Amino acid sequence: MDGKVIVAGVGMTRFVKPGDNDSYPKMGAKAVRQALDNAGLSFDRVQQAYAGYVYGDSTCGQCAVYDVGMTGIPVINVNNNCSTGSTALYLARQAIEGGAADCVLAVGFEQMRPGALTSVYDDRPSPFDIFDEKCEALVGNGDIPLALRYFGGAGLHHMEKHGTVLEDFAKVRAKASRHAKNNPLALFRKEISPDDVLQSPVMWPGVMTRLMACPPTCGGAAAILVSEDFARRNGLRSDVAITGQAMTTDTPSTFDTDDMMRLVGYDMTVSAGAQVYEQTGIGPDDLDVVELHDCFAHNELITYEGLGLCPEGGAQKFIDDGDNTFGGKVVTNPSGGLLSKGHPLGATGLAQCFELTNQLRGSARDRQVEGARNALQHNLGLGGACVVTMYQRTA
Repeated sequence: MDGKVIVAGVGMTRFVKPGDNDSYPKMGAKAVRQALDNAGLSFDRVQQAYAGYVYGDSTCGQCAVYDVGMTGIPVINVNNNCSTGSTALYLARQAIEGGAADCVLAVGFEQMRPGALTSVYDDRPSPFDIFDEKCEALVGNGDIPLALRYFGGAGLHHMEKHGTVLEDFAKVRAKASRHAKNNPLALFRKEISPDDVLQSPVMWPGVMTRLMACPPTCGGAAAILVSEDFARRNGLRSDVAITGQAMTTDTPSTFDTDDMMRLVGYDMTVSAGAQVYEQTGIGPDDLDVVELHDCFAHNELITYEGLGLCPEGGAQKFIDDGDNTFGGKVVTNPSGGLLSKGHPLGATGLAQCFELTNQLRGSARDRQVEGARNALQHNLGLGGACVVTMYQRTA
């Protein structure tokens, strides 16, 4: 990447259960206003907008943005499943780096329904048909909801390959709750123990309990990205920059390796992470804080290895040594992650940006990672897409 792309402002609504939410235009607009206020800019300075959501009609992005202002700028709607928010961020960063704009908005929002994720359009081929076929061949259990079957199957594969046990996933979930209790914007703020997790209702015997899965959530988040020159000319703070970013999609290894971890994006994670480490010269050992895609406790554990935070097969020791939390090697998901903070699909990637920006600014309050200078974001969507982003404190 040439030059710096500055994160000038961030905003995020409190994440809530379906039914307790405002409508998606209000959540999106609220997050945008917060990001603008945080940057010290008015909406008429924004030159492009990328709006991300999964469940909604075309041009929902315009509906949310128009509530803030109607200035005639391009508004591009983005949908990349659970990596939608970070895809909007990726496009906004590209627009600035490529010189197409100096000030760009990325916003994500989701108005979800209760219960497991389901298909909306059942009168046409699903993008998950090939995933379902492979998953059925590897682990069966076709009566289990789609996402649970995929990520539970990936966790099961890790257990069989590396000797991971159910208690390891429970420890990851309990860690998320310890972090989330200090996050006023998180959905679940009650601290729970590994035993609490293990004693929650069983979703897949020996593989998953209910508390190991993230909840359906509603919310919005936004970021204002600007060029270094724009920040300087307008007296904006420029202490947090995106210094590396990569997006990957599936390769043949997703399907031809008979590996559930690869079916849910392990190789996409490895590739995107490696690209960002090479771009920035910053490796896993240099990271202070990471927000990664813990849609299930199983995926957080797997992603430790995919991002190189620990060796392959080393996640159990990484957890037991406390290297994934405060006082350890790298603080993962200080926000509480998707497991406790919640997972409004289109907003998640930008909520991760919100958290890491505040961490690098030193404004994360009771969940602050002391002295944080290098922060990594990992956001994964099945189908598939993975976005990994490096943020650095520049001042």
